[in-house]
Amino acid sequence: MMFALAFPQIDPIAIEIGPIAIRWYALAYIAGLILGWRVCLRMTKLSPSKALTTQVFDDFVFWATLGVLLGGRLGYVLFYNPIFFFENPGKIFMVWQGGMSFHGGMLGVVMAIILFAWKRGLPLFALSDLIAFVAPIGLFFGRIANFINGELYGRPTDVAWGVVFPGGGPLPRHPSQLYEAGMEGLILFILLLLLVRSGSLAKPGVISGIFLAGYGLGRLIAEFFREPDAHIGFLVGGLTMGQILSLPMLVCGLGLAVWSLRQQRASAPTSAHER
Repeated sequence: MMFALAFPQIDPIAIEIGPIAIRWYALAYIAGLILGWRVCLRMTKLSPSKALTTQVFDDFVFWATLGVLLGGRLGYVLFYNPIFFFENPGKIFMVWQGGMSFHGGMLGVVMAIILFAWKRGLPLFALSDLIAFVAPIGLFFGRIANFINGELYGRPTDVAWGVVFPGGGPLPRHPSQLYEAGMEGLILFILLLLLVRSGSLAKPGVISGIFLAGYGLGRLIAEFFREPDAHIGFLVGGLTMGQILSLPMLVCGLGLAVWSLRQQRASAPTSAHER
C-alpha cells in the first residue's frame, strides 16, 4: 500500500471581510514586493553606485508591480493558453480566475528595469543586480501559495512525503511547489547572499546573471517532478513548457555572468610590471 501525506486543508482565502476576499496568492505577491523593497533599501549601502538611493527604490516599487502583474498575465496568455484566450479575449484580464507565468513576470520586470534605468539615467546592471538579489523572496512566497492552493502539483510518486492533492486524483504526488520554493527561493537566495558578501556587487551584471542561471537550473530540475499542464503536456524531446522557457534563462544568465566578469577584468588597472 502506497504511503501518502494528507493535504493540509487550508482555505485559499486568507482574509474575508464582507464582500472583500483576499487570497493567500495575493498576499504572496504583496509580501514578495514589500520585503523585496525593504531589502533593496538596506542594500543601497552596499551598491557601488551612489545613484541608487532609497528614493529610487521607493519609486521603482510601482514599476516592478506593473511588470510582475502585466508580464505575468500576458506571459501565461501567450506561453500557456494562447488559443483559449484568442477565442475568449474578455478573460485575459480576469486574473482572479488564476493564470500567471513566472517567465512572463520576469520579462515584465526586465522591461521595467530597462525603462526605469533609461528614464532616470541609472546604471542598468547595478540596478538589476539588487532587484535580482531580492527576487527569490517573492518566488519563495509564490510557491508556498501554490501549495496552499493545491495547484501546480507534482507527478505521481511513491516517496514517503508524497501528498494527495484535492484536484490531483487518488494518487500521492510530489509536492513540487515546495521543491521549487526551496530551489528557486531559499537556496538561490542563499547563493546570491554569499556572492554579495564576497563583493560581487562590485562586478555589475554578475548577480543578475547568476540569478537567471540559478532560476533556470532550478526550474529545469523541478519540472522533472512537476505535472505538466494538462492542455499542453510534454513537448519536444519530452520537455515541458516550463523547461523550454527556462533553458534560454540558463544560457543567457551564464553568458551575462561570464561577460560581466570579463568586462571587470578588462577594466582593471594594469599592474606596474605589466606597463
